Amino acid sequence: MIIAKQYRCIHSATCHCTKGHLSEEVLFLTVQHLNWNPNVIATLSCVCKWFDDLAKRLLWKEFCRARAPKMVCDLQSSGSHSVDGSWRALGKLLIYCSGSSKGGLFNDVQIPGHFVHRTRFSRTSGRSFLPPQCRTDDILYVSDPCEHLDQGEDGDLGFFRGIFKSFSMSKVRKLLIRKGTSFHPTEVCPYCKAKLWSMLQAKMIPQSASCRLGAYEDSIEYYVCLNGHMLGVCTLLPLSDSEGASELQ
Repeated sequence: MIIAKQYRCIHSATCHCTKGHLSEEVLFLTVQHLNWNPNVIATLSCVCKWFDDLAKRLLWKEFCRARAPKMVCDLQSSGSHSVDGSWRALGKLLIYCSGSSKGGLFNDVQIPGHFVHRTRFSRTSGRSFLPPQCRTDDILYVSDPCEHLDQGEDGDLGFFRGIFKSFSMSKVRKLLIRKGTSFHPTEVCPYCKAKLWSMLQAKMIPQSASCRLGAYEDSIEYYVCLNGHMLGVCTLLPLSDSEGASELQ
């Protein structure tokens, strides 16, 4: 069921939403009991601005902490109580494969975005996507590829996504700026709507990325947005070849 989002209500004393309304504490415990179900949180966000603010401030944060506790703890280890690009954006990144529209980020690749049940994000894998000169200081978490097999001439495609820790202070960001890398002229991050840099255009995709993904080296392309969200696509090697590539890594 699609619910139209309401923006006018600010949950004032005269708001009709307050009639029989639950407190923040009760809502928190209810959603917690439902194991931070993202469908419930998204539906609550559509009720009015008060519910939307509560979801952005608290519920999406708890969802992220429940879904990826170690990663979230690391992302906050610098002392921040927030993450780059908002908790809602991170929550979406954890459970949503962005896919690609024809003529979009990945040219003629056309695969609809979709939700995924569960995805593993790895800091160790993320190192393989960083240029060698950035691996000492930068931290990047990257997902396993979401496989879309038998895509005609495109072969077996894998979509992957990730997030940087403290991207505004990262060496990758400084290097992108130093190189004068331009933003994508039309597309924005599907998770936070920020502008995107192409790592392929900046010539900052290391060979180790293809080994980690089990993909053809010249088929990898990924973008990083201003908030440090990363999304990309690759053409996967046949299983026997990808096993050999992983041994070479």
